[in-house]
Amino acid sequence: MSYVIQAVLSNPRRPECDQITIPFPIPVDQYDKTIEMLQAIDLGFSVNRDCTVDEVNSRYNVLNTLVGTLVNIDQLDYLAKRLDGFCAGEVSQFQAMAHKLGLSEIKDFINLTYCCQQTTVITDFSDLEQIGKDHTMTLNGGAMPMDQYQAVNGKEAALQLIDGGGGVITPYGVVYDNGMKLEPAYNGHQFPSYLYDHSLLVLEITPKRGLVEGSNPEYLYLPASEHQIERTLLRVGVTTLHDAKMRIDWDELPEKVVNALELDHLSGSDLPALNRMCQSIEPLKEADMEKLNAVVLFAEAGDMMAVRQLAENLDLFDFVPGLQTPEEYGRHMIRESGHFDYDENLEGFYDYRRYGEQQLRQEGGQFNECGYVVYQGTMPLEELMMEDPAEKHQREQGLQMGGLTQ
Repeated sequence: MSYVIQAVLSNPRRPECDQITIPFPIPVDQYDKTIEMLQAIDLGFSVNRDCTVDEVNSRYNVLNTLVGTLVNIDQLDYLAKRLDGFCAGEVSQFQAMAHKLGLSEIKDFINLTYCCQQTTVITDFSDLEQIGKDHTMTLNGGAMPMDQYQAVNGKEAALQLIDGGGGVITPYGVVYDNGMKLEPAYNGHQFPSYLYDHSLLVLEITPKRGLVEGSNPEYLYLPASEHQIERTLLRVGVTTLHDAKMRIDWDELPEKVVNALELDHLSGSDLPALNRMCQSIEPLKEADMEKLNAVVLFAEAGDMMAVRQLAENLDLFDFVPGLQTPEEYGRHMIRESGHFDYDENLEGFYDYRRYGEQQLRQEGGQFNECGYVVYQGTMPLEELMMEDPAEKHQREQGLQMGGLTQ
């Protein structure tokens, strides 16, 4: 099963429209296409609950109670992402507690993913020792020092739990809530921060005017598609980029990129350039990330456009990590680069420093804290880092991502 939830959805206002079947979580590269498929049946335009659930296919059988309810596409996507990370024990806890509480609303299912871990579910009573130890671990938040865990009298703890009553029989085991309360981590509008797919940057988004009472920040995971950005901002009440306030919540950008940019002072108008920069960096392998660090230092990049252009043109640069002197570079070129047939019997005759200095003069390369960098392109480096004229024209005309404008 390649999905966590597969839902058949329809438009309650347009019963003549066809149903649409969507697997969740929605793959990143399919998100915009999925939204556009929904829009073809007059759904997916709103951040409100506009889809009727006609059918659910999932190993989480308890979710069948969603049938007949109204949901938003992003709610189903977020719930599937939360459930996708569950271990077998959490699957049992989630299903048993959802059954015990009689849940049928998507908001409640999402909130249950944040607290079901507090419960104890027994599916097999044959090993009381293990049941008791697991229960004690649960009461301690899922973590205990090993010596304390080993010292637990599991059988005694299990009998105390069972004899104390409070267990509810469900199709997923006997569940003990241990005092769990269904807290509103999700308020029905803005999703709590949850890093599911690999992202370079997580932004906390709020309106410049401040949050209205009962609202929470939203979180945007870059790189993101146009529809993802638009819908994330709309959920927090932002309709223009100018009205957005952004703060970095988490990042995995290359260190020298962060140091080169003033990311502590972002405004909503920075979002298109920031996202495009992340789109250019995200595909890079670890070695290319290290190379980008060196190239950013070499080129003295000072803005997101420059970093983006460097990331997209890394093949125009040669980089040897770790080198700090002409002698080291000369040794690398003669012994390791493959440009020469090195003969160890002639080691005493090689003048590595002199050769390295000669190469530096010819190549115009530079040593920095990352290693040795040389630019091999024909275009002036300053010109390479400039914004594409067509993109500049589009930006100046105010054409922005999705339905959002400056």
